[in-house]
Formats: sequence, structure tokens, C-alpha cells
Amino acid sequence: MSIDGKIDCFGDICPVPLIKLERALKTMIPGDSVILVTDHSCVPESVADRFESAHINVDSDEVMNGVWEITVTKRLLD
Repeated sequence: MSIDGKIDCFGDICPVPLIKLERALKTMIPGDSVILVTDHSCVPESVADRFESAHINVDSDEVMNGVWEITVTKRLLD
């Protein structure tokens, strides 16, 4: 898996990270991945709830106390 970009959402509260991610997903093709970096604890769950569908994988990791990296991958169509 290659990472095709990073979305910096430090200081952004919902729904701003979701909107930024929606914009990125529109330009992504199946197999592309992007990392969203956030410092708000509600964002990983909001992203998973909104985007974890049949064709999008969401993987969240708290990389340091209070900082999350959320990897979003557009899956290949079956």
C-alpha cells in the first residue's frame, strides 16, 4: 500500500476533517490511500462512522498521546 497524501487537521473540529476527507476521496482512485492527522479524539470515530463502507477502508492509530493518524484507502471494486 502506498500513501498518496496527508491531510493536516490539527485544530480542526468536526465536521471540518470529514469535509476535507470527502474532497480528497473525490480525487482518489481505487487503491489510493491518504492519511488524515488530527488532535481531536472525536474525529477517528466520526471518520469510521461516515466513510467505512463497502469500498473504503478506515484504520485509525493513536501515534502519540492525543494525536491520531487515520489511514483511509479506497478499495478496488469487486
